[in-house]
Amino acid sequence: LFDTAELYGLGRSESLIGDFGKNLSSETKDKMVVATKFAPLPFRTKPENVVKACEGSLKRLGNNRPIDLYQIHFPNVYANEEYWDGLAQAYEKGIVRNVGVSNYGVDALRACHSALAKRGIPLVSNQIQYNLLYRFPEQNGLLQACKELDVQVLSYSPMALGLLAGKYRTVDSLQQIAGPRKKIFKDTVEDPKFQNLLEIMEQISSNHGEKSNIAQVAINWCRAKGTIPIPGARNLRQVKSNYAALNWKLSTEDIALLDEAA
Repeated sequence: LFDTAELYGLGRSESLIGDFGKNLSSETKDKMVVATKFAPLPFRTKPENVVKACEGSLKRLGNNRPIDLYQIHFPNVYANEEYWDGLAQAYEKGIVRNVGVSNYGVDALRACHSALAKRGIPLVSNQIQYNLLYRFPEQNGLLQACKELDVQVLSYSPMALGLLAGKYRTVDSLQQIAGPRKKIFKDTVEDPKFQNLLEIMEQISSNHGEKSNIAQVAINWCRAKGTIPIPGARNLRQVKSNYAALNWKLSTEDIALLDEAA
């Protein structure tokens, strides 16, 4: 699954994925699953804005087939019904195979699901932040609502921007970070609970072989919760590490330990 959006690099990310696909065989390219997103900006409030943006994404991605998953990037304070209508039109036009949303809470999710259902269109996914350090979707009923509506959760930032990959363990390791994020990270790494969580993740990782690591533990915790994690990667080593997480699963005992520590 390649997750992107028209907002990422103002379309550059989609274009790069399109260029990558040009170098693949037809058989390999057919195995690619691409998800992208519409940006509900203030000056785009009509259904046709969604359809036009989708066609633009399709062109940048260089696909000769419909987009596998087209999502609304985030809910707006108004015009959401128009956006859902636009999703439906893109689906009915055959330029997308599936439609979803991103960063939707319970109320918006239910409303969107209902609007699409009236046209016989399934809402297949909700992409949200969810990881061992951010478990609010469990607490506010969002995960339960997704399960009830048969909406698949795509969990972004499964490694919490590197915190759950072991990249940042001490205050000294935060030198390259600036702005508000540095304060948040500093508070986290100084929290004994976080350090204890990392120790437990290291222990679990070692129990699953020398090639496993705590980033894979973080990914597999999301999988164990029924979500599809979409980790980022900056180099080939990280890509291989993320992929290797699919080779093993957390035990019931592992999950219980992590739940308690988090």
